[in-house]
Amino acid sequence: MGAAEQLVDADPAAAKAILAEARASSAAALAELRSLVRGINPPGLPVLILSQHVEQLYARELLADGHGGIGYQLKDRVLDAGQFMDALNRVASGGTALDPAVVAKLLGRPARADPLAALTDRERSVLALMAEGLSNTAIAGRLFLSEGAISKYTTTIFAKLGLAADDDTNRRVRAVLTYLGASV
Repeated sequence: MGAAEQLVDADPAAAKAILAEARASSAAALAELRSLVRGINPPGLPVLILSQHVEQLYARELLADGHGGIGYQLKDRVLDAGQFMDALNRVASGGTALDPAVVAKLLGRPARADPLAALTDRERSVLALMAEGLSNTAIAGRLFLSEGAISKYTTTIFAKLGLAADDDTNRRVRAVLTYLGASV
């Protein structure tokens, strides 16, 4: 957050917002954020924080300020310059730009669960090759395993994804759709 301090120190009257990068979740980093939000900037100056992960302390500190013009974005979810500038402009004009993961964490709701989280790396590899349209025989050839081993992996994948056998649906297609939905 040192760069943000320098920006404000350079010409506080001209600043429309503070852009701060949260690099650590230590007590010292939180103290620096507090001083940035409460002391360094002119009262009410909007603040946008960029972070690698959700830190409830940072988000709560921003919301507690009560002056409006707040933002908390996760770096890996700011995908392009237009999206970033939109968030910065919203914050600078007194609005909010909170990443959905930040809101979920603050409200105590778990983030959407990854349906593939229970799969091992090998099971994910098998599922990825299924998504390419390969048969069990072709998958076995690619992974240098027996066709029986691939059959066991697919059965395990179906079980872990909660895909019960029935006459109305194709579990292989449903597993691939789950994989593709999680990959988007």
